Amino acid sequence: MLADSKTYLAPLTEELTKTWPRNRIVNIVCHGHSVPVGYFKTPIVDSFHAYPHLLHKAIGGEESESGAKRFTQEVLCHRPDLLLLDYGLNDRRIGLERAAAAWTQMIKAAKRRKLKLILCTPTLDTGDLSELRQHALQVHALAEKHETGLADSFAHWERAIADGTPREALLSQSNHPNEAGHRLVVEELLRWFAPASQGNNTVQ
Repeated sequence: MLADSKTYLAPLTEELTKTWPRNRIVNIVCHGHSVPVGYFKTPIVDSFHAYPHLLHKAIGGEESESGAKRFTQEVLCHRPDLLLLDYGLNDRRIGLERAAAAWTQMIKAAKRRKLKLILCTPTLDTGDLSELRQHALQVHALAEKHETGLADSFAHWERAIADGTPREALLSQSNHPNEAGHRLVVEELLRWFAPASQGNNTVQ
Protein backbone atom coordinates (compact mmCIF):
# COMPACT_ATOMS: atom_id res chain seq x y z
CA MET A 1 0.00 0.00 0.00
CA LEU A 2 1.04 3.63 -0.39
CA ALA A 3 2.46 5.52 2.52
CA ASP A 4 -0.07 7.65 4.39
CA SER A 5 0.17 11.22 3.09
CA LYS A 6 -1.00 12.55 6.47
CA THR A 7 1.82 10.96 8.44
CA TYR A 8 4.62 9.86 6.09
CA LEU A 9 6.50 13.17 6.19
CA ALA A 10 5.24 14.28 9.59
CA PRO A 11 8.72 14.45 11.21
CA LEU A 12 10.09 16.34 8.21
CA THR A 13 7.09 18.68 8.16
CA GLU A 14 7.70 19.39 11.83
CA GLU A 15 11.30 20.30 11.01
CA LEU A 16 10.03 22.78 8.39
CA THR A 17 7.96 24.61 11.00
CA LYS A 18 10.85 25.16 13.42
CA THR A 19 12.46 28.56 13.73
CA TRP A 20 15.99 29.64 14.54
CA PRO A 21 17.89 28.55 16.58
CA ARG A 22 16.05 25.21 16.78
CA ASN A 23 15.81 24.73 13.01
CA ARG A 24 18.23 23.18 10.54
CA ILE A 25 18.75 22.97 6.79
CA VAL A 26 16.35 20.46 5.22
CA ASN A 27 17.69 18.85 2.04
CA ILE A 28 15.17 17.74 -0.61
CA VAL A 29 16.97 16.17 -3.57
CA CYS A 30 15.12 15.74 -6.88
CA HIS A 31 16.75 12.95 -8.88
CA GLY A 32 15.40 12.50 -12.40
CA HIS A 33 15.61 13.46 -16.06
CA SER A 34 15.29 16.76 -17.92
CA VAL A 35 11.89 17.74 -16.49
CA PRO A 36 12.99 18.33 -12.86
CA VAL A 37 16.16 20.00 -14.18
CA GLY A 38 13.91 22.66 -15.73
CA TYR A 39 14.12 22.10 -19.48
CA PHE A 40 11.30 23.97 -21.19
CA LYS A 41 11.57 24.39 -24.97
CA THR A 42 15.03 23.06 -25.78
CA PRO A 43 17.59 24.55 -25.38
CA ILE A 44 15.93 26.81 -22.79
CA VAL A 45 16.46 25.73 -19.17
CA ASP A 46 14.34 27.63 -16.63
CA SER A 47 15.02 25.92 -13.33
CA PHE A 48 13.32 28.70 -11.35
CA HIS A 49 9.96 27.75 -12.90
CA ALA A 50 10.44 23.97 -12.70
CA TYR A 51 8.71 22.02 -9.95
CA PRO A 52 11.75 21.54 -7.64
CA HIS A 53 12.15 25.31 -7.28
CA LEU A 54 8.39 25.92 -7.18
CA LEU A 55 8.12 23.33 -4.40
CA HIS A 56 10.85 25.18 -2.54
CA LYS A 57 8.92 28.45 -2.90
CA ALA A 58 5.71 26.81 -1.70
CA ILE A 59 6.83 25.62 1.70
CA GLY A 60 18.87 16.05 -17.51
CA GLY A 61 18.21 13.80 -20.34
CA GLU A 62 18.74 10.30 -18.89
CA GLU A 63 16.72 7.26 -17.89
CA SER A 64 16.65 5.43 -14.59
CA GLU A 65 19.46 2.97 -15.41
CA SER A 66 21.86 5.87 -15.92
CA GLY A 67 20.54 7.52 -12.79
CA ALA A 68 21.01 4.33 -10.78
CA LYS A 69 24.69 4.16 -11.79
CA ARG A 70 25.44 7.55 -10.25
CA PHE A 71 22.93 7.28 -7.42
CA THR A 72 25.31 6.67 -4.53
CA GLN A 73 28.11 9.03 -5.53
CA GLU A 74 26.04 11.91 -6.89
CA VAL A 75 22.71 11.70 -5.04
CA LEU A 76 23.06 9.99 -1.66
CA CYS A 77 26.22 12.03 -1.02
CA HIS A 78 23.96 15.06 -0.50
CA ARG A 79 22.43 13.32 2.53
CA PRO A 80 18.87 14.21 1.54
CA ASP A 81 16.06 14.30 4.07
CA LEU A 82 13.64 13.62 1.23
CA LEU A 83 14.35 12.14 -2.20
CA LEU A 84 12.11 12.50 -5.25
CA LEU A 85 12.58 10.02 -8.12
CA ASP A 86 11.36 11.04 -11.58
CA TYR A 87 12.40 9.03 -14.64
CA GLY A 88 9.17 7.83 -16.23
CA LEU A 89 9.28 9.91 -19.42
CA ASN A 90 12.71 8.71 -20.50
CA ASP A 91 12.28 5.15 -19.23
CA ARG A 92 10.32 4.32 -22.36
CA ARG A 93 13.78 3.98 -23.96
CA ILE A 94 14.62 0.95 -21.82
CA GLY A 95 11.23 -0.66 -21.25
CA LEU A 96 9.27 -1.59 -18.15
CA GLU A 97 11.40 -4.49 -16.91
CA ARG A 98 14.73 -2.67 -16.97
CA ALA A 99 13.13 0.47 -15.56
CA ALA A 100 11.62 -1.48 -12.66
CA ALA A 101 15.02 -2.99 -11.85
CA ALA A 102 16.74 0.42 -11.86
CA TRP A 103 14.03 2.10 -9.75
CA THR A 104 14.10 -0.82 -7.29
CA GLN A 105 17.87 -0.52 -6.98
CA MET A 106 17.62 3.17 -6.11
CA ILE A 107 14.66 2.71 -3.78
CA LYS A 108 16.39 -0.04 -1.81
CA ALA A 109 19.63 1.96 -1.57
CA ALA A 110 17.70 4.94 -0.25
CA LYS A 111 15.70 2.88 2.24
CA ARG A 112 18.91 1.32 3.58
CA ARG A 113 19.83 4.90 4.48
CA LYS A 114 16.35 5.32 6.03
CA LEU A 115 15.51 8.09 3.58
CA LYS A 116 11.99 9.22 2.79
CA LEU A 117 11.10 8.90 -0.88
CA ILE A 118 8.40 10.24 -3.16
CA LEU A 119 8.15 8.47 -6.51
CA CYS A 120 6.90 10.69 -9.34
CA THR A 121 4.83 9.35 -12.21
CA PRO A 122 5.72 11.01 -15.53
CA THR A 123 4.37 14.25 -16.87
CA LEU A 124 2.74 13.94 -20.29
CA ASP A 125 4.06 14.68 -23.75
CA THR A 126 2.40 15.14 -27.14
CA GLY A 127 2.75 11.51 -28.20
CA ASP A 128 0.62 8.43 -27.67
CA LEU A 129 0.05 7.94 -23.96
CA SER A 130 -0.44 4.17 -23.82
CA GLU A 131 3.21 3.30 -23.16
CA LEU A 132 3.67 6.26 -20.82
CA ARG A 133 0.59 5.16 -18.89
CA GLN A 134 2.18 1.73 -18.32
CA HIS A 135 5.25 3.40 -16.81
CA ALA A 136 3.01 5.55 -14.62
CA LEU A 137 1.22 2.43 -13.39
CA GLN A 138 4.55 0.76 -12.69
CA VAL A 139 5.77 3.73 -10.62
CA HIS A 140 2.50 3.59 -8.70
CA ALA A 141 3.01 -0.13 -8.05
CA LEU A 142 6.59 0.44 -6.89
CA ALA A 143 5.43 3.11 -4.45
CA GLU A 144 2.86 0.71 -3.02
CA LYS A 145 5.29 -2.21 -2.84
CA HIS A 146 7.99 -0.21 -1.07
CA GLU A 147 5.55 1.91 0.98
CA THR A 148 6.91 5.24 -0.24
CA GLY A 149 5.19 8.46 -1.15
CA LEU A 150 3.73 8.97 -4.63
CA ALA A 151 3.27 12.17 -6.64
CA ASP A 152 0.93 11.08 -9.42
CA SER A 153 1.70 13.80 -11.94
CA PHE A 154 0.37 11.66 -14.80
CA ALA A 155 -3.07 11.39 -13.21
CA HIS A 156 -3.13 15.07 -12.26
CA TRP A 157 -2.34 16.10 -15.83
CA GLU A 158 -5.03 13.74 -17.15
CA ARG A 159 -7.59 15.29 -14.77
CA ALA A 160 -6.64 18.78 -15.93
CA ILE A 161 -7.03 17.73 -19.57
CA ALA A 162 -10.38 16.06 -18.84
CA ASP A 163 -11.50 19.34 -17.23
CA GLY A 164 -10.76 21.19 -20.45
CA THR A 165 -7.11 22.21 -20.32
CA PRO A 166 -5.47 21.44 -23.69
CA ARG A 167 -2.46 19.19 -23.32
CA GLU A 168 -0.37 21.71 -25.27
CA ALA A 169 -1.22 24.38 -22.68
CA LEU A 170 0.87 22.42 -20.15
CA LEU A 171 3.88 21.91 -22.43
CA SER A 172 6.73 24.15 -23.56
CA GLN A 173 7.62 21.67 -26.30
CA SER A 174 6.69 18.12 -27.21
CA ASN A 175 8.11 16.50 -24.07
CA HIS A 176 8.82 19.22 -21.49
CA PRO A 177 6.29 20.97 -19.24
CA ASN A 178 5.89 24.72 -19.15
CA GLU A 179 5.37 26.55 -15.86
CA ALA A 180 1.69 25.57 -15.72
CA GLY A 181 2.66 21.91 -16.13
CA HIS A 182 5.25 22.14 -13.37
CA ARG A 183 2.69 23.74 -11.08
CA LEU A 184 0.48 20.65 -11.41
CA VAL A 185 3.45 18.55 -10.23
CA VAL A 186 3.95 20.85 -7.24
CA GLU A 187 0.28 20.49 -6.30
CA GLU A 188 0.81 16.72 -6.12
CA LEU A 189 3.96 17.14 -4.03
CA LEU A 190 2.39 19.57 -1.59
CA ARG A 191 -0.10 16.92 -0.47
CA TRP A 192 2.80 15.33 1.40
CA PHE A 193 3.72 18.46 3.31
CA ALA A 194 0.53 18.99 5.34
CA PRO A 195 0.14 20.74 7.68
CA ALA A 196 3.10 22.88 6.57
CA SER A 197 1.31 23.66 3.31
CA GLN A 198 -2.16 24.15 4.82
CA GLY A 199 -3.59 27.46 3.78
CA ASN A 200 -0.99 27.67 0.99
CA ASN A 201 -2.19 25.04 -1.47
CA THR A 202 -1.98 27.45 -4.39
CA VAL A 203 1.50 27.59 -5.84
CA GLN A 204 2.61 31.20 -6.26
